[in-house]
Amino acid sequence: MASVSEMYDVGWEEMRDKLRKWREDTCRNSEQIVDVGEELISEHASKLGDDIWIIYEQVMIAALDCSRDDLALTCLQELRKQFPDSHRVKRLTGMRLEALERKRKISILKAQGKSTEAIRELNEYLEQFVGDQEAWHELSELYINEHDYGKAAFCLEELMMTNPHNHLYCEQYAEVKYTQGGLENLELSRKYFAQALRLNNRNMRALFGLYMSASHIAASPKVSAKVKKDNIKYAAWAATQINRAYKVSHKEILIRFDVRAHSFTTFSFLLVSVFP
Repeated sequence: MASVSEMYDVGWEEMRDKLRKWREDTCRNSEQIVDVGEELISEHASKLGDDIWIIYEQVMIAALDCSRDDLALTCLQELRKQFPDSHRVKRLTGMRLEALERKRKISILKAQGKSTEAIRELNEYLEQFVGDQEAWHELSELYINEHDYGKAAFCLEELMMTNPHNHLYCEQYAEVKYTQGGLENLELSRKYFAQALRLNNRNMRALFGLYMSASHIAASPKVSAKVKKDNIKYAAWAATQINRAYKVSHKEILIRFDVRAHSFTTFSFLLVSVFP
């Protein structure tokens, strides 16, 4: 995998300055801080002078946000060696222990089926470690299990803001909006199924979701003739793509689109099991 300096054609000075700018602006873009900071301290620590210590602190906090305890511990160990009696370092040690303890507690609560308590703990954890994508995803799944789709959608929106190129987050958000129902949610669902396909055109769940959401919108008596026509077109395209995929994999064709009747017929929902 290419390094940050190779991907963006920047030197260690630019990476150092970028971290400084993020500190001054109090940015909580933890993933970017981890990407830049990890390379900087592993490849260029000897060039950083006294800046290295504030960078260790910055990267450690971001690593806790991203569930990178390995990196957080590396930074903390360096800070402990340099400042063995520092109250600031002790506070960082406490932050790491709190993050680990809360993660363990949440795992135990989930294993015991105590969803309400696990949700409360995760919300409290995310107030402090807001950049932890794993925690946001875990919280969204807990809300889905509790049929609280509005809050699940909020969690997935947080994930998409921090990682807009992850097709699975777009697909899962689309599925939640589809489940919520209603015309507005169906339109959002179709848009995000389409976005998931733009990011990964092999995502069959997103393709089938596009077909289903567009079909339901086209069948709604509340939409205009133009919206109906557009969604018939989207659903027909999705049906064609699904059929092609089945032909390529030598599977039975499951979707048929009748242009003359403007109707959609689904012979089976085996798509979900064949294309998980």
